[in-house]
Formats: sequence, structure tokens, C-alpha cells
Amino acid sequence: MYNLIKKLTSAFSVSGCEEEIASLIKEEASAFADEIETDAMGNLICLKKGKDSSKKVMVAAHMDEIGFVVTSINDKGFIKVSNIGGIYPVYSSYQKVVFQNGTKGVIILDDKASKSDAKVKDMVIDIGAKSKKDALKKVKVGDTCAVAPSFTRLMNNRITAKAFDNRIGAAVILHSLKNISTPAYDTYYVFTVQEEVGLRGSKAAAFNIAPDYSLAVDVTRTGDAPGVAPMECSLDGGAAIKIKDSSAICAPKMVKALTKVAEDNKIKYQYEILEGGGTDTASMQTTGAGSFAGAISVPVRYIHSPVETLSLNDVMACSKLLTAFLEAEIK
Repeated sequence: MYNLIKKLTSAFSVSGCEEEIASLIKEEASAFADEIETDAMGNLICLKKGKDSSKKVMVAAHMDEIGFVVTSINDKGFIKVSNIGGIYPVYSSYQKVVFQNGTKGVIILDDKASKSDAKVKDMVIDIGAKSKKDALKKVKVGDTCAVAPSFTRLMNNRITAKAFDNRIGAAVILHSLKNISTPAYDTYYVFTVQEEVGLRGSKAAAFNIAPDYSLAVDVTRTGDAPGVAPMECSLDGGAAIKIKDSSAICAPKMVKALTKVAEDNKIKYQYEILEGGGTDTASMQTTGAGSFAGAISVPVRYIHSPVETLSLNDVMACSKLLTAFLEAEIK
């Protein structure tokens, strides 16, 4: 699992530009899925046939990450950007960035900007260009970039990196696909696009699949870091079974089923109520005729920063819970 997570966090995948990570995942999944397809939006859909084909389960983890898009380049070669997804300028400033084409730079704040209340419009990228003409050799309006990959092992089986939101969810469902025997029902493992800009990919995939049951695997915040809002989720608390967030109230049937599977298999778990934020759960729950929707979340500190931090113990608990849930009948 460690090497799989490291591999996925190294890939470029700003929303709308998920081709690189989709290719990596497809390569990893090809020997384990019965069918693989990529839809018009770019969602990677891996079908694992179950014992009972009368019902369908959709499991979704988004591949995309937050990032930036070039809006203009000034005469001195400095690059102005806009955000793709939820950017916190204080988190991303003074970091190395990488463009989709491999061009490297650093992102800084305009000296006139308030350092305590900076906006994305105050952010500037320096790629070392001497002029606009020089910069245009490497970058043009519409190109995207993200904070450069990082991956560090900490104490107590914890790791830190950028873009665990949601490479970690993708790693969890890919790990499950590789290790599951036969799911109870036909199961669609879907690696979705454009979640960070409005749950767009999962909505299209859910409309196509029309699942009876749906399950998102994503990150959630924790209440165990300095100065954060109170929350019951914590690192090493186990897999987080979502009850609600600001975009969805999970089906009680799914919460109950996930809890039973966790207890029956002695998998450590905790309950999640996320007061701000949402996941692909919402779009899968309400697309078409709707589905019984739930979610398994990996607790992560410092979300949407270059130093997101998690416990591998929780990651493995999530993978075990997902696999055991998919192998069991839903009652």
C-alpha cells in the first residue's frame, strides 16, 4: 500500500487534466477488473462482476486535485493564475509548482498583498523567465499547474504529502479491487474526475451506471490538530463511516451495514459528521432515480495543503472495511 500511495501522489492530476493518473491506475487495475472503460468525461470505470448481477454497486474515489490555471503573463514573464478548486493562498504560497508539461516554478504572493488576508488573485508564479516572450516558450494561458509532489514518512506509521485528497481514496479502492475475492453484487470501481470543481465526474458516471448502492471513498478532516474546530474523527481512530456532511445525509441503511461489517470483522472504525465540505456521495445519491448512498473516509490533517498528513493504520482499516462490505450482502 505504501508504494502504491507514493506512486499515485507523484502523478499530475489537476481537475480537468486527470489523464496521467488515470493511465497509472488503469495499468495497476487491468489484471484485476473484468471490464475497464473510460467515459466521455474521463472517469475510469472498472467492473468487478459479483455473485449476484441483479443489483449494482458503485464505489467512487476522485482522481483530481486542486491546482491553478494560467490567466495572463506580464511583460517581465511573471504568471498570474486563477484557482481550480478550493485553494487557501497561505497554504500554497512560497511553494514549488509543476505544470502539466513539466515546467517548474515557484508560487509567491505579490509584495503589495496582505500576507494575513491574501487572495488567489495576489498569487504570482515565477518560472525564471526574463520576459513574456521568454515565458511563452514554456507556458501559455490555459495551462495548469499544481504544487510539486512531496512524500515523507513521519513517526508512528504516519505519512505526509500533497494531494492525499484524494489520491488516498483512489489507493484504497484500487487496493480493494486487487484484493477482493468476489463481490456480492456487480461492483463498479470508479475513479472520478472533476470532484474538486463540483462533483462533476461522479454525476455522469452514476447516471450511466444507475447503481442501487453507492459508496464514496474520500478524506475527512480531524479534530486532533492544533487550533482546529472540534470533531470526533482523529488519526488512528480507524475508518470513518460518514453519517453526514454539508452536501449529503447518508442512507441509514448504509451506515448500519458498514457498522455491522466493521464490528463483525473487528475493523477499527469511527463515525464522521463533517460540518463543512462534501464528496461524490451527494451526486451518486441524487443522480437519476437515486441510490442508497454512503461513504468511507480516511482521516487527514491539513486538507488542501502541501502537507496533508494521515496514518497508514487508518488507510488499511478503510481498505479492509470496503472489501468486507463489498463481499457481504446488503440487508
